[in-house]
Amino acid sequence: MEEKNNMLIDSHAHFDDDRFDEDRDELIQSLNDNGIELILNPGADLLTSKNAVALSEKYSCIYAAVGCHPHDSKDMTNDTIDIFSELSKKKKVLAIGEIGLDYYYDNTDRITQRKWFREQIKLAKELDMPYIVHDRDAHEDVLKIMKEEHYSGARGILHCFSSSVEMAREFIRLGFMISIGGPVTFKKAKTPKMVAFEIPLEHLLIETDSPYLTPEPFRGKRNEPSYVKYVADEIARIKNIPVNVVANKTNKNFKELFNL
Repeated sequence: MEEKNNMLIDSHAHFDDDRFDEDRDELIQSLNDNGIELILNPGADLLTSKNAVALSEKYSCIYAAVGCHPHDSKDMTNDTIDIFSELSKKKKVLAIGEIGLDYYYDNTDRITQRKWFREQIKLAKELDMPYIVHDRDAHEDVLKIMKEEHYSGARGILHCFSSSVEMAREFIRLGFMISIGGPVTFKKAKTPKMVAFEIPLEHLLIETDSPYLTPEPFRGKRNEPSYVKYVADEIARIKNIPVNVVANKTNKNFKELFNL
């Protein structure tokens, strides 16, 4: 029974990424044995959204989200929105995402990023679905747009949260969960550790963002969903609570958010 209590949900992993091409099936089939109950696989553009849906239809433990990452928003059109709308009708699509702003790389100009972030929030509103937010070095604009586009019933996830405790509280007030990933395990990552300490467990989720942001002690290698346990362990250490409490509560948060 104790082992079951420690089953974890990885709220954000890109299993469709080509870095999993050689061993994807093997890894997915071993998830349960490695303590992983469910995974949410978001899309980053049209192709990866379709691939995420296909994976969700093939494996019972995988759910999908569909949307366009800010890096690729320069390629979006109204037709893309229409296709996301159709894909969202698939049984195991839980959310619109990942969407948002990325001012670190600026792979798409910021005006275009902001336009399609708004449009995809409007799609989530139209579909009454949660949305998953990518925010890198764009905290003020992400919050501004989410406030301006806010609506009754808005909900979702700030994925791999990297901003301050104060900003986390602003997003929580808008109805959003704060998802913590591998950086919380890094020794010098003071801000994620402070967020993990200050934000009540009822507002937290855990994730890997596989194959990116690998936690200690595997930093520098490909990330995998089974490594989410290191995120849970670190949150438990920071909060001075048993890891099964982190597991059970973050699982409950995920299932309540997505009505599972």
